[in-house]
Amino acid sequence: MEERVRLRQIVVVSAAVVVTLVVGTVGFRLILSESWFQSFYRAVVTATLTGLDSVPANNGARALSIVLVIAGLTIIAYAAAVIVEAMAGGVFTGVLAERRRERTIEKMRDHYIICGYGRVGRRVAEEFRASGVPYVVLDFSDVAKAAAEQHGDLLIEGTGTEDGDLLKAGLEHARGLVVSSDSDVDNLYIALSARSVRPDLTIVARASDEHAEKKLQLAGADRVVLPYASAGRTIANLVLKPQVSAFLDVVTTATGPDLQLAEIEIAGTCPQAGKTIRDLRVRHETGAIIVALRKPDGTFDTTPEPDVTIEVGDVLIGVGTPDEIGRLEDLFATSGTVAG
Repeated sequence: MEERVRLRQIVVVSAAVVVTLVVGTVGFRLILSESWFQSFYRAVVTATLTGLDSVPANNGARALSIVLVIAGLTIIAYAAAVIVEAMAGGVFTGVLAERRRERTIEKMRDHYIICGYGRVGRRVAEEFRASGVPYVVLDFSDVAKAAAEQHGDLLIEGTGTEDGDLLKAGLEHARGLVVSSDSDVDNLYIALSARSVRPDLTIVARASDEHAEKKLQLAGADRVVLPYASAGRTIANLVLKPQVSAFLDVVTTATGPDLQLAEIEIAGTCPQAGKTIRDLRVRHETGAIIVALRKPDGTFDTTPEPDVTIEVGDVLIGVGTPDEIGRLEDLFATSGTVAG
């Protein structure tokens, strides 16, 4: 990409030089009736600011000389800027890109922060991208930076263990934090720092074992995932219950083409609050199915009956195609809004 930009800049400078000299040569030839070579010579020494062969004989030639001097100054300034930027190794461009990235993050609201962009973090980002969820990546390794550039991710260089790193990633306005570093110590420190700044933040962390899991929970993580334990359960289920595992794999990933699971919290301004599933004709209106209902006390009503009343604070767990899930979200959207 950078090479193409440099080539385009060279082409622009070359074209400007050619056009300036051609216009100057033709202009002096017509105005002063000099030979072609003398006109070309006068155009070169005027545009390159090396001096005039002689004072032009009339106002037309003087006006053309002024135009050529201005054009020459512009071309020289542009060429100098290109040369300086090339010599600086793109430092200026990098500073401008960094500033644009900072401004974009400053404007973000209700986004997610991924601390650690290894295999786990990249998989999380893949799900976020498929769901259309805004997020910021926080990592410092060359592999992470290359992966973020490939996918167009917003990346802050850092470990997350410094408070300033999390603030740069927009911690104050974030909706959730994914702590997925390979280091349990770093994850513990990140969770603790984030919780001290944002007591209301949803934090999901990665741990290597049960001991680290307990420490992360004490540090303030809402959920802790053990990749090896999860992988073991998945392998066992694939052997014992292959079709169930295949179904869950389809509905629990945002990249699946068929069915998806979604959770919808019933807000106080939702006009459907206080009505039953039967009254709302959920299946008929949306095509989606409500497979569970989480009550505010944390209990689950699995396969709720049609006469169950949906109340403020409930969380619906629905399953359906992406279009059906979209209609389900629209049905339970708050007053004056439509779910995206």
